[in-house]
Amino acid sequence: MRVVICEDNLVQKEFIYKEIMNYASFHEPSIEVVLCTSTPDEVVTYLDHYQADCYFLDIELDHQLDGMELAVEIRRRDPVAHIIFITTHADRLKLTFTYKLAALDFIVKDTPEQIASQVIEVLQVAFEKYTQLGEANSSEVIQIKIGERIKNIHLQDIYYLETSTVPHKITLYEKNGFYEFYGRLKDFEAISTSFYRCHKSFLINLRHVREVDKKKRIVMMPNGAKCDISFRAFRELQSRL
Repeated sequence: MRVVICEDNLVQKEFIYKEIMNYASFHEPSIEVVLCTSTPDEVVTYLDHYQADCYFLDIELDHQLDGMELAVEIRRRDPVAHIIFITTHADRLKLTFTYKLAALDFIVKDTPEQIASQVIEVLQVAFEKYTQLGEANSSEVIQIKIGERIKNIHLQDIYYLETSTVPHKITLYEKNGFYEFYGRLKDFEAISTSFYRCHKSFLINLRHVREVDKKKRIVMMPNGAKCDISFRAFRELQSRL
């Protein structure tokens, strides 16, 4: 589960970051902090290229874009993201109704001990929902296991899957990186009509095909990869594209 923190109080920001990292290290390696920042602009820039699963947002950001407005932008781009608000004044949480935001939970700044317990509690709830989302056989997300880590991946972000050089493993390439895990391409052929088994070693997302080289029988993908096309699959691939 990818976590983003946006808190302009440097002490509070570092405290929340360390609490999350400590919990992840000892209890749940699937949780990672991908961005910890004081400015909402950095979160927006991150959203231009990547996607997170859980956002810890300070409501009272000292910026032209406050925490509520940032949450609106996150929700616009990702309707299922978990949003957790951090505030000094609990009464400001009423703004979630004004902005029509469905927040997962909130943290009220208090003593370090109380903040720490709140962070862990909301993090556990967020991860439980994250796990359930991947287990729900959703048409938008698949869940894979990499050792002890659980990872949900949006289908729209997947470029292709390829058989690994390691027996019984496959490698999944998506816009946020790549992951190798135990599995078979055959198990993923029916996850979406936009996926096509163009070769015994490749299962590609047709939405991300950049170019087709008919002579060499390969397709070019956004990450620069070249996926082979078998002779038998070539005609059908052309018709589906």
